[in-house]
Amino acid sequence: MTATAKPAASAASAPVVIVLASGRGERFVASGGRGSKLLARLAGRAVLDHTLEAVRASGLPWHLEDDGHDGMGDSIAAAVRATSSAPGWLILPGDLPLIQPQTLRKVAQALTEGASAAQPVHQGQAGHPVGFSAQCGGELAALAGPQGAARLLQALRERGEVVEVPVEDAGILTDIDTLADLAKAEALLLGGLGGV
Repeated sequence: MTATAKPAASAASAPVVIVLASGRGERFVASGGRGSKLLARLAGRAVLDHTLEAVRASGLPWHLEDDGHDGMGDSIAAAVRATSSAPGWLILPGDLPLIQPQTLRKVAQALTEGASAAQPVHQGQAGHPVGFSAQCGGELAALAGPQGAARLLQALRERGEVVEVPVEDAGILTDIDTLADLAKAEALLLGGLGGV
């Protein structure tokens, strides 16, 4: 079930947050997890519920892509085609449950201010969501396979067109790929998110 949230009037000109929830979670299962990592319990709620809570709190328009595509590139392409009139997109994997709403707004702001692409950075490490302007729409809509938009981001970086957005949010790096990742995220969440 793919869902698109209707933007508020003030968010109509804002980039759309694309929440990717189509992955198979093979590494999670291989680590001993059962079922979908996005449905795994984190502090009593599903991982994806935490991610969507931050997305909703950001006030940005959003689109949940969960149609079970073959690869991340296919998921991104489908979501961009479904929101083709957007002025840009923030690509957010659904397994980042500690992402903060203000981080989403900062990446969106960089796009609104004219960046071709924007990527949050926490303590020197780049993370998600990666933002892309509307000028990247054709390339994003044509993606296929497991690599997502990594090649496009690299090409933009080589041309000096990626803005790094400094954030105090370890949530940009805290994805859930294994049971150990889930335990780490739970410890961060229950410990007051130190640095998130």
